Amino acid sequence: MNPYFASQVMRRLAGRFRRLYGDEAERCLARLAMLVGRYGIEADLAAEPRPPWDHRTALIITYGDMLHGPAEKPLATLKRFLDTHLAGLVSHVHLLPFFPYSSDDGFSVIHYRKVNPDLGSWQDVEALGERFGLAADLVLNHVSRQSKWFGDYAHGIAPARHYFIEADPAADLGAVARPRSSPLLTQVATRGGPRYVWTTFSADQIDLNYANPDVLFEILDILLLYISKGARIIRLDAVAYLWKKPGTRCLHLPETHEIVKVLRDVLALVAPHVLLLTETNVPHAENVSYFGEGDEAHMVYQFALPPLILHAFLSGSTEALRAWGAGLADPPPGCTVLNFTASHDGIGLRPIEGLIDEAALAWLIARIQDSGGRVSMGKGPGGALRPYEINATWLDALNGAERPADVQCRRFLSSQAVMLGLRGVPAIYFNSLFGARNDHALAEKTGLARSLNRTKWDVATLERLINDPLACERLIWEGYRGLLRVRAAHPAFHPDGRQTFLDAGDGVLAFTREAPSGDERMLCATNVGAVERGLGAELLAGCGLAPGSGADCIADMPLQWRGDALVLEPFQTLWIALP
Repeated sequence: MNPYFASQVMRRLAGRFRRLYGDEAERCLARLAMLVGRYGIEADLAAEPRPPWDHRTALIITYGDMLHGPAEKPLATLKRFLDTHLAGLVSHVHLLPFFPYSSDDGFSVIHYRKVNPDLGSWQDVEALGERFGLAADLVLNHVSRQSKWFGDYAHGIAPARHYFIEADPAADLGAVARPRSSPLLTQVATRGGPRYVWTTFSADQIDLNYANPDVLFEILDILLLYISKGARIIRLDAVAYLWKKPGTRCLHLPETHEIVKVLRDVLALVAPHVLLLTETNVPHAENVSYFGEGDEAHMVYQFALPPLILHAFLSGSTEALRAWGAGLADPPPGCTVLNFTASHDGIGLRPIEGLIDEAALAWLIARIQDSGGRVSMGKGPGGALRPYEINATWLDALNGAERPADVQCRRFLSSQAVMLGLRGVPAIYFNSLFGARNDHALAEKTGLARSLNRTKWDVATLERLINDPLACERLIWEGYRGLLRVRAAHPAFHPDGRQTFLDAGDGVLAFTREAPSGDERMLCATNVGAVERGLGAELLAGCGLAPGSGADCIADMPLQWRGDALVLEPFQTLWIALP
């Protein structure tokens, strides 16, 4: 037997199962012992532990059908495009849900163990993982109404007849916090008559009942399947809502954190090289709580970053972004953050609660709406509606259409340089690689505001755009790949490296990065405004830069000094290797 089964990890799991399931704990341990051998996954106890990330680590976020080509499945087209254009520039591919689904662009899963045949096969998924680390979604809060599990529940068939949460519509559930404004409970027909089931996200996405250990073990089995197919990062979708307890917010409950710890411990047993990434689009302090004490997620999204960068570039003020960045605590050892600006979802607004005031938030929302974006609402405690997320592509959110194309491209790339320079692992949404525009036609067709940022491409059309010397898409594409190339060449950008924010005056964001070894330091400075600004002599001297020295690593050119100060053009970012 694997020696881990007599290990401290198993003792921890025994305690976790007791806290979750009481007298069922021993049975849970026995089930786990049988489960872990099912897919032939076993930790290599003799292998030297490898660092999970470095300055070359970067993710692309993409749907499996983001690209279409002739005579092949979309996953094969995607692999060919990534192999040709991004190998060596990004290390991982986050392949958004690639399973049969009924709604929400993949996040209402009909069958967890199958690949959507419209996309390809498990062989195609595994092929992607040969050159890139594969990140896969574990959609564990809910399942499609069209799934076999829910069909069995409706017909009273074991074990799924206990997989879902029934509730009394007359019960007081007003304290429940939700990211949607749709009804919390949905009436469904069952063999026993009408029932009301818990639906946090939509009537098609039925929440699973984690108070039943059978549900957890179904999910553990699926987790191990994904690892056996090559997954190296497991994204826990909507994990904050897992455990329900009437009378509470049903958000971040202790039992939810305990389940994340169970998943982490199971990985420690059989796949310690696999990382957990939690998706919790909530205020910053709540978000980073999923690090636990270094015993929950390896990675959490830096959800406050996108709206703060957006606010800085739209307002011309770096005060809120700098104050937040300067106050960030170090992640626990072995943990890091995932930095991003855009994703398949919208730009969340809950994470900046308390970071900018209500007037600034209202102004930001108005700016986005004026430029063609939308705002989606969620329900807070008591059922009050409040803005939940901005829906727009990053380019249109940042620019609208009022600026010349070259200025829009420069502003866009500078915003990405901020994200790429910060401590953590960067994640880039596929459509941001070349600055896609809002897809109003798709949003009208689907009725989903998020579709503004979910354009799918004919691969030949996209290839023409990124090779057209007059196209904005090419300027952004080449600029973005250049930023990734420079970042990967400098150990100062290691996710574990030190980060120090500097006071460069409002309108300029400046911080230093240092390699964990101490062998390299980098000064990153960005002018978020439309007027020329400078880096003063005192700041530069403190960094060890003498007038007339140094070079910009991005442009690969000498620095533009003006006396003992450095000039920053509008929307310019400098990365300066320090002596």
